[in-house]
Amino acid sequence: MAYLAPSEFVAKMVDAGESKVLMSTRDTVIRAYMAGAILALAAAFAVTINVQTGQPLAGAILFPVGFCLLYLLGFDLLTGVFTLTPLALIDKRPGVTIGGVLRNWGLVFVGNFAGALTVALFMAIIFTFGFDTEPNAVGKAIGHIGEGRTVGYAAHGAAGMLTLFIRGVLCNWMVSTGVVAAIMSTSVSGKIMAMWMPIMLFFYMGFEHSIVNMFLFPSGLMLGGKFSIMDYMIWNEIPTVVGNLVGGLTFVGLTLYSTHVKTAPKRAIG
Repeated sequence: MAYLAPSEFVAKMVDAGESKVLMSTRDTVIRAYMAGAILALAAAFAVTINVQTGQPLAGAILFPVGFCLLYLLGFDLLTGVFTLTPLALIDKRPGVTIGGVLRNWGLVFVGNFAGALTVALFMAIIFTFGFDTEPNAVGKAIGHIGEGRTVGYAAHGAAGMLTLFIRGVLCNWMVSTGVVAAIMSTSVSGKIMAMWMPIMLFFYMGFEHSIVNMFLFPSGLMLGGKFSIMDYMIWNEIPTVVGNLVGGLTFVGLTLYSTHVKTAPKRAIG
């Protein structure tokens, strides 16, 4: 596993943020669509493992396969661009503007959602034999996840909203650490090993990932979950997106940038 020093991989983070902001609309949407779809498949895979084995740790150990695949293929998640693109703006890269960063976020959100929704529909068809039967055990489990992580939070009011937000913050702290960890290595095996650890952590701990939720909750609605679209948007997706933004940008992007690119002046000796 060839390792890059922090000053080297943080510079690559800024370069990556710049390239994403300046990417064409077509490429941005296609890459985001595929990222959302692959991550949704990984979520379905992990839930299936959990239901069939009764061991949530097994699902968490294997869920990162989706994240590793989409990263190695060069696809983009909203959680990652939240962390990387603002660094190019802060670094004053030519052509990078606030509008460009917001445009990138919007396109990636739409692409991720479309990809995850496509897989949600596909999996709902599989779990119900084309909506001809009751959902199987995995489909029912996904419906219950949707209930617990929408109306379950709503039952606690402001405390539930705070909990949801903090879970979103912690999630992208870990997910963006996975993105950065992959940049540290120049080998495929090194990238996979580095990504696997924080992604496994976030999934097992039940933190809230906005793109995973783009699969879990729409599919939960299709599979008879007892919650509404408004429950999903207000009591999960929107607060999760905000939490993901705060977590990735503050705990990963800005901390690394401020101490490895815009470093403090060295203390004089003598």
